[in-house]
Amino acid sequence: MFYREAGDFRTTYAEDQQTFPIKFDRYRYYLVLFIAIVVVPFVVNDYWVNSLLLPFLIYAIAAIGLNILVGYCGQVSLGTGGFMAVGAYTCYKFMTGVDIWWGGELLFRLPEFNIFFSVIMGGVMTALVGVLFGLPSLRIKGFYLAVATLAAQFFLVWLFNRVSWFYNYSASGQISAPERDIFGVLLTGPSVQPWAAYLFCLFFTITCAVIARNMTRGASGRKWMAIRDMDIAAEIIGVNPLKAKLTAFMVSSFFIGISGALFFSVYLGAVEVGEAFGITKSFLVLFMIIIGGLGSIFGSFAGAAFLVLLPVALKVVGVDWFGWPTDIVAHLQLVIVGGLIIVFLIAEPHGIAQLWRVAKEKLRLWPFPH
Repeated sequence: MFYREAGDFRTTYAEDQQTFPIKFDRYRYYLVLFIAIVVVPFVVNDYWVNSLLLPFLIYAIAAIGLNILVGYCGQVSLGTGGFMAVGAYTCYKFMTGVDIWWGGELLFRLPEFNIFFSVIMGGVMTALVGVLFGLPSLRIKGFYLAVATLAAQFFLVWLFNRVSWFYNYSASGQISAPERDIFGVLLTGPSVQPWAAYLFCLFFTITCAVIARNMTRGASGRKWMAIRDMDIAAEIIGVNPLKAKLTAFMVSSFFIGISGALFFSVYLGAVEVGEAFGITKSFLVLFMIIIGGLGSIFGSFAGAAFLVLLPVALKVVGVDWFGWPTDIVAHLQLVIVGGLIIVFLIAEPHGIAQLWRVAKEKLRLWPFPH
């Protein structure tokens, strides 16, 4: 009744195959984009941006990337934190100028890139690293592939800790984002305006979501899902498992690298790899796609929103309203997340995205029973 398709006719294949073929869906998403782009930058303050909006946008990109690999292609990965670190450190090196040394002599030095191209290069370099660590997926799968990607997580964190070239030989071992601007608008550094950081991350989030949505609906997405459902049958009908799996690792790592670059440069400003990109980060993004829904772009957004809002909501309710100790609230968050993962894996494996699909189906018929 409230969600109806009556009178919504499509007369061409392009109209029938568009991302949102139902007019009501298109108008709803246009409204959300209008509010996000035009309204939100004028009403947000520093607290809303740094506590909710920036983490949500950045984690949504990482969840989309991991969902392509796990949800669409069926390749288990526990190295998300390490791949985010690759994007962060690549972004830092290109922001400060890449210098190549040999035998104590400087061979050449690249000029400093602006923040936009530094973030893109973070994604490109992470895609190359993802392809390298995706090679074992051609021989192993399941639990063994999870262990291989977990090894990549620990190796990458160790590498960025031990090789001082990555953090420009800083005594603290940390990397700090220098001030960079685009068209005179400061995007990194302590003086950045909240609306500028928000719009910069929003641009990458929308772009990545559109690319991922179209790829998963196209030929690449069909190949990934064929490999996920049954790789032997997919190979028999002509799907190249080498190309399909490695492209899934490449695209997934590209998105995760962009999220890591934004997480370092725009959100935190300064990071230490063990604290910012440890194994807990890998599990956090994995929990997002499990709760949000595997194999769903919307599920990536829903899972990111839920796990970003949950700590803030628990702090407001537990600490501010009831006066509970902060450590009790932190432990309660772990209990809630763990319980929800068990419930979703047993009762609704497709997560919040499937609940939203069921709700839309009911809205099509309500209040009529049939």
